[in-house]
Amino acid sequence: MNRVRDIVFLAIVFGAVTFMVVRDKDRPAPFKNNAIRQAEKVSGLSFTGPERKQMMEDLVSNLEKYEGLRDVDIPNGVQPSLQFNPIPLGSEFDRIRRPIRWSEVEELKRPVDLEELAFASVAQLGELIRTGKVSSVELTKMYLKRLKEHGPTLQCVVTLTEDLALKQAARADAEIAAGRYRGPLHGIPYGAKDLLAVKTYKTTWGAMPYKDQTVDENATVVQRLEDAGAVLVAKLTLGALAWGDVWFGGKTKNPWNLEEGSSGSSAGSGSATAAGLVAFAIGTETLGSIVSPSTRCGVTGLRPTFGRVSRAGAMALSWSMDKIGPMCRTVEDCSIVFNAIYGPDGLDQSLIDLPFNYNADINLADLRIGYLKSAFEGDYTGKQNDERSLKVLRELGVDLIPFELPEFPVENISFILWAEAAAAFDELTRSGKDDMMVRQVQRAWPNVFRASRFVPAVEYIQANRARFMLIQEMAEEMKEVDLFVTPSFGGNNLLVTNLTGHPCVVVPNGFKENGSPTSISFIGQLYDEGTILAVAKAYQDATEWHRKYPPLFSGR
Repeated sequence: MNRVRDIVFLAIVFGAVTFMVVRDKDRPAPFKNNAIRQAEKVSGLSFTGPERKQMMEDLVSNLEKYEGLRDVDIPNGVQPSLQFNPIPLGSEFDRIRRPIRWSEVEELKRPVDLEELAFASVAQLGELIRTGKVSSVELTKMYLKRLKEHGPTLQCVVTLTEDLALKQAARADAEIAAGRYRGPLHGIPYGAKDLLAVKTYKTTWGAMPYKDQTVDENATVVQRLEDAGAVLVAKLTLGALAWGDVWFGGKTKNPWNLEEGSSGSSAGSGSATAAGLVAFAIGTETLGSIVSPSTRCGVTGLRPTFGRVSRAGAMALSWSMDKIGPMCRTVEDCSIVFNAIYGPDGLDQSLIDLPFNYNADINLADLRIGYLKSAFEGDYTGKQNDERSLKVLRELGVDLIPFELPEFPVENISFILWAEAAAAFDELTRSGKDDMMVRQVQRAWPNVFRASRFVPAVEYIQANRARFMLIQEMAEEMKEVDLFVTPSFGGNNLLVTNLTGHPCVVVPNGFKENGSPTSISFIGQLYDEGTILAVAKAYQDATEWHRKYPPLFSGR
């Protein structure tokens, strides 16, 4: 929509979220029936002249309330009092906490050149640190060196947290030497997507309007990783306000193919992990932002169940869809990181207190594992790799069960995300600062935020009522399996499972003709990350794709 500074444009339809162009904060002049008639078209409604006249006083009153509400300072992190609940009716969950059973760690020797450890797993690095073969300070300096050397090429780093990292690493070494070992993340360097707040450092959200922003707190995820002894070496790029791989400093690259972006929005998390610039990274997903860059960059990602990991201190995009999870080299690394960050924190009220029960020695024969039959039958890039993945699972003794998602018009409720995002960035749109965003095309946030101001409140609520129905139908389908495997972008799986809140593990499973990686995804029951991680690990252990590293950054 073109900017209108002196002309008031009104779109109010029975409780719709109104978009008044108030860039100059002028009080709008009274509007006439014709304005209402035009607004009706935006929502697909039609009223008579007398009906419009009758509602006029209420619409003017509503407008005054909207203007009054806009005087209230509502920070991005404030959640709505209405909380999304992904739990189907009658559901029961395992509440017994069992000891976690990790697999045995492949022992590594200390190499002459520590850069040979750049692609080692978190588990391997943790064992080297625990046994005193390598210090956290040494690892931290190695990764900082690689970040400085390769970060500019990949455009994956917003801020190096070097001072903090060296302090955390020195503290880790001192604690371990004193016998205070915190666990497998103690002393491990990692990167965080730059929508997570870190004290004293900028939190830019990847967007020009916020490039100098600081938030005086640590996000819960950052704090929990610090409590586990992990070392933050960098704040990594994200597509501006969590869309794509273009941020205010450039376009984050795919380490396997520098002609490609790394995909988004956890662009830097995927790129830096794949290139061996960090041991692991933290990403977020609302609608594919862990799955997509994990796929493009050939790393392993975990999108947890909605309500598993606190979003306190993270940029809000969609309060009913945002999720935070690890992006690593291996499935078990994802398990290790998830074990440190999940669970209630007293701040994010969407969280549910349920155990994480992980057993690396899971018996696949005991499980009902489905496959999204219609998605595998389609013609798409990476089909041969996916068929090979099914073959591997069958060779592991899995009797794959044909499975289908509910037949439901999910595309028709996808605007839930857009409406919530527009509310999260209401002030950005009304202030006109959205013009500072790098991407100014139809499929970018500035345009989507503006267009979403015309989503009627009634339709938003109706969409969420339909979403409740989708959750019940999905629960019925999931009664047939314990989990299912799917092409990562098969059918409408990505949209469905993000709307229903189901967890996903995405694992590399080959390459395309242009040299970029492909992936396969495992979708589990709500709050049952333990099972899908164990199954995905069994698959990954039977393949070698996670052991392949981009030649430009691995020295191979």
